Amino acid sequence: MARGSRRPGEARERLLAVALELFARHGVSGTSLQMIADELGVTKAAVYHRFPSKEDIVWAVIAPALAELEEVARRAEARSRRSDRVAAALAGVVDLVVDNRRLMAVILADPAVGRLIREHPTLHALEGRVNAILTGPDPDPGTLVAAAMVSGGMLAAGLDPRLAGLDDEALRRHLLDTARRLLGLRPLPR
Repeated sequence: MARGSRRPGEARERLLAVALELFARHGVSGTSLQMIADELGVTKAAVYHRFPSKEDIVWAVIAPALAELEEVARRAEARSRRSDRVAAALAGVVDLVVDNRRLMAVILADPAVGRLIREHPTLHALEGRVNAILTGPDPDPGTLVAAAMVSGGMLAAGLDPRLAGLDDEALRRHLLDTARRLLGLRPLPR
């Protein structure tokens, strides 16, 4: 590859990485398209060429995680035993949270992103599928509370500065163990 040339998609991925970094630092509302362009060393028009709006950038940043969550739900739903479905969903969601700590921080900390996500009908359906896997049919109030605590706690773990020093494997193990306990599942063997 010649000096200065890029493979197709590399510029888009770099733009999304820079946008995520700026969103994490300044929030979505506090990040302008000009800031993204400046950080990339390009014109604002170059950013507009790839994405017509900041909202489109936000969705492009979030889309891979949503696709991964869809895959987690699909794999879990394919399991025949309920305990296997729950275990697969928990492991998948934990992996998603750990692998996307910075994104989780943006999603939780920025009201603009929260609003976009809450208004997205596909995400509601996906959240419903994962919740149904975790709670099972006809859940009692205790199961609903446990599932809500697991869901909220996993998202918050990506943002909590007290956990920032944990490496990915330690965070993954502790999140999974804690979620299993909250949902009344047996701990995984060590």
